[in-house]
This record gives sequence, structure tokens and C-alpha cells, in this order.
Amino acid sequence: MQKSHQSVYFPNLNGVRFIAAFSVLIHHTEQIKYLMGLENFYDFFILKNMGKLGVGLFFVLSGFLITYLLLSEKNRRGDISTKDFYIRRILRIWPLYYIIVLLAFFVFPEFSFFYGPLGNDFNYDANFYKRLPFFLLFLPNVGFVFYRAPYLCAQTWSIGIEEQFYAIWPWIIKRKNPFKSFLIVVAVFVAIVGSTSFYFLKLSDLPEATKAKIYENLALFFSQFRILTMVIGGIGAYLVFSKQEKILSFLFKKSTQIIVYTITVLIIGSNVYIPGFNLEFHGFFFCYFIINVAANPNTILNLETPIIHYLGKISYGIYIYHSAVIVFCINAIHYFLGNNLSLPVFNVILYTSAIGLTVLVCDLSFRFIETPLLRLKERFNR
Repeated sequence: MQKSHQSVYFPNLNGVRFIAAFSVLIHHTEQIKYLMGLENFYDFFILKNMGKLGVGLFFVLSGFLITYLLLSEKNRRGDISTKDFYIRRILRIWPLYYIIVLLAFFVFPEFSFFYGPLGNDFNYDANFYKRLPFFLLFLPNVGFVFYRAPYLCAQTWSIGIEEQFYAIWPWIIKRKNPFKSFLIVVAVFVAIVGSTSFYFLKLSDLPEATKAKIYENLALFFSQFRILTMVIGGIGAYLVFSKQEKILSFLFKKSTQIIVYTITVLIIGSNVYIPGFNLEFHGFFFCYFIINVAANPNTILNLETPIIHYLGKISYGIYIYHSAVIVFCINAIHYFLGNNLSLPVFNVILYTSAIGLTVLVCDLSFRFIETPLLRLKERFNR
């Protein structure tokens, strides 16, 4: 790890971003083919789970990096500038987020090449514009509880959850005892949600059908509520930042790495599922992977190749734009080459064009939109 007065750099983390982004891209390619009635491999459980796993890896990585940066600033300055923190997050997250949201609501519905798995989102759903405020307020995960999301910006649900995490996490880390503050926040949240849910589901006179709908909505909301996976990343950041030598020396052993990575592959490859704790369960393995490739000089995995580093650098754009590009490529292939291509030929053309065009779009986005804002963002590093 290299550290300067203003910034913190960990090796291999762009490689982690690459793995996460391309896991989601491959998952959505097969999902879109499935939803559009095309031959696909979506029922293969690894492909079906790749999206969740990729997003989970993103969440743990986000929790790790943000927590380490906050701890570093607090240690260096004696405090955390929440104003500068939020300005940095706004400059990094908001531009691409709002670009894809506005395109999905106002531009893509006008062009048939962007008609996705459900055709034209605008014509399909009478509640189309009722969903817009949720997206504008960074609450897409809440909006999903009430309305179906426009498919081409549906991936923003995870961005909304990250922003909600950022809304509270700096204030917790600022405190003298962050762990105690975190427990208080969790207790208050559980008390409010638990008592409200208990009232509506058990004590109220609402019809059973309404209660069932409330339960269904709560289940959907919490199935996407991944803040604990980001907290797991934060725990990893604390271990690295505070140099917990006894713990890290064990975690960093080559024998430990081989054992844990083997278990990770077996768990993912055998589709192990733990009800109610599956996301967090995977999160601990992802956290182990991240702290090893980022902070272990004896890591057995090296993700620092130039191509992977570059693709990881533009991974936010890949995550934001890929669904629209995949749909565009499928429609373009059918328009120009017809519907009778064999599955192997279609897949080669689709994956080549979708990945190539996604990388091109993201490269342009990174050069002309993100990079100028990243330079501006550096002014608010402390």
C-alpha cells in the first residue's frame, strides 16, 4: 500500500472492481436474453448468481475503501470533514447516476433499439413517471417496493443503497466510539422498523390481503438492503488500518489464503445458501479476498495487469451503462443479421459487441465526464 498526505492507494483494487463489474455484465447478458425469450444459459446457477455476487463484492469493497479513508482522515486531522466527504461522493457518483436515470426515463423509450425485456418501458407501465422521484432522490431501492423499475436503470438500486450508507457512516466513524455509535443506530433502526411492522402486521385491523402486501414489500426491501455487507468491508478496513498484527499475520499466511480461497470457490460453485444471512456470509469471504490483495505483500493473487487495471478504472461506467448497451446490441444483431443465427454464433457476436461497445462508451465517459470531475474531487481530499 502507498500512502500520501492527500490520498490512499491500494494495489489490486481496480482488479477487484473489474471482477465485480464483469460478473454483473455477464449475469445481465444472460438475464436479458432470458427475459427477451432468447436461448440462454440463465438457469445455470452460477450465471444466475453472478449478479448478486458481483454487487456484493462491490458493496464490501465500497465499505472497505470508504471506512479506511475516513479512519485515515480522522487519524491525520483529528476530525472528519463531512462536507468534503459528501462533495467527493457527489462528484464521483451523481453525474453517471443521473445520466443513466434521465436516459432511461426520457430518451431510451423514444428509440426501439433500446426496447428491453419488456418492450418500451413507457408504454408498458402506467406508473412510469411515478417512479421518477424515487430515482431523483437516490431512493431507487425504495421505489422498487412500489413500482417496477425501468430496466435500463434498474441497476441503480445498489447506488441508492450506497448513498444511504454514506449518509450515516461518516457520522458514525467521526464519533469517539464508532462501534458503540453503530450499535445505537442499529438498535434505533430495528426498534422503529420492528415496532412499525409489528403494528401493521399484527395489531392493526387492516385486511389480510393488505397485510400480506405489506409483508411482501418489507421482504423485498430487506432483500436489497445490503448495508451490513458494507459494514463487513468496514471491519476489514479497521483491521488493516489499526494494524491488528496477530489477526493479519494469520489471515495473510499463504496456507490460510489457499484454504480460504478453496472454500470460497466450493461455496460459490456448490450454490451454498444460508437463509437470511447469505449476502453477509459471502461478504466475509469477499472481505478476506479484498484485504489480502490490497494489503498483503505476500498475496498469492495478482490483479495488477494493465488491461485489468484499466477496466477496473472504468468499472463504474461499466456498471452504469452495460444494460443499455446489451439491449442495443441484441436489437441491432436481430435488425441487421436476422433472428436465425445459431446460438454459438449469436453469443460470440453478442458478447464481443456488448463488451467492446460497453468499454468504448465507458472509456469516452471516463475521459470526458468522469476525469474532469475526479480532478475537481481531488481539491476536497484532506
